[in-house]
Amino acid sequence: MSENKDLSFETLLLHNQHKFDSSNGAVSVPIQHASTFHQANPEQFGKYDYSRSANPTREALEDIIAELEEGTRGFAFSSGMAAISTAFLLLSSGDHIIITEDVYGGTYRMVTSVLSRFGIEHTFVDMTDLDSIRAAIRPNTKAIYMETPSNPLLKVTDIKAVCSIAKEIGALTYVDNTFLTPALQKPLNLGADIVLHSATKFLSGHSDVVAGLAVVKDPELGERLYTLQNSFGAVLGVQDAWLVMRGLKTLHVRMEHSMKSAQKMAEYLQTHPLVKAVHYPGLEDHPEYSIQQEQARGAGAVLSFELESETVLNSFVANAQLPVFAVSLGAVESILSYPAKMSHAAMPADEREKRGISGGLLRLSAGLENPDDLINDFAQALEKSRVKVQL
Repeated sequence: MSENKDLSFETLLLHNQHKFDSSNGAVSVPIQHASTFHQANPEQFGKYDYSRSANPTREALEDIIAELEEGTRGFAFSSGMAAISTAFLLLSSGDHIIITEDVYGGTYRMVTSVLSRFGIEHTFVDMTDLDSIRAAIRPNTKAIYMETPSNPLLKVTDIKAVCSIAKEIGALTYVDNTFLTPALQKPLNLGADIVLHSATKFLSGHSDVVAGLAVVKDPELGERLYTLQNSFGAVLGVQDAWLVMRGLKTLHVRMEHSMKSAQKMAEYLQTHPLVKAVHYPGLEDHPEYSIQQEQARGAGAVLSFELESETVLNSFVANAQLPVFAVSLGAVESILSYPAKMSHAAMPADEREKRGISGGLLRLSAGLENPDDLINDFAQALEKSRVKVQL
């Protein structure tokens, strides 16, 4: 942990314990490609022996994310799902988990198709309803998994309240913090046990790396998770670790700009007659607006909106020129996604519909463009969609 505890978050992104290489003063963390390390003698090994177990470059990223999340230990994985899956290995056969109902499709697939094969039971609940969470508790409930804001409906979970419920029954709490990052939300300080990230998204921020991160506050839990990381072996490569560290340096300014753009886009979309609903916790009429204000520094840069029909959606996507139409989010360029066929394709259609993930829903991750250019682009695409519907 840094000795500069009084530094602001944006300064800490640059002035942390890895701001320069202590051996030569280089202001970039060196990329150590070695897979194995020479040992002085058979009786006493050095800190590093094999790069699956520990590597100086990966370790630098792990130190930095632990500091930013105000935890004690960080872990870097080969993808967001590798981080989530390894963290789930803390559970055992016969355990039960409670999980956000409109969770990311990859997490849904892991829980329903993989964990269930190993005897780990699950219950999906509306995590905004504390009574539903309590009603879902079983004698074997060992974990509560939160994704807040949720993907793709941007529902907000009261992290502190859910962690309090979990502590009453001795259950672990997981929080996927991908959408907000530690720049806006710090779940460990709200009582969570494990924070998870797809570092592919805002943390790296440039659509050029796939990575996952996890952070814990309890050292004993950290030892357990390290054993799983080392055993399972889905660790992040050194080149990718370096790219994430480079991206982190600009996290604050990227997030600030993108969040302002998302707010402006959400307010614009609310006024358009072809838009049935806008989901964004920065809007005052969002059901959990006050909770979001209390537990985070902002609403993030992701929103979703539902168009009148799939016909309108197809026309809009065909005519929108600025956003990339693709999977993923959290990049310098705005990314428009279709959850039903992209992020939540692993979820059966009837399950998507039950959760409100309709065929007319689009998700927007606001990038670094001028938001007025985005609004003008969306306006022309929606106008062409309106004309097509009338014809």
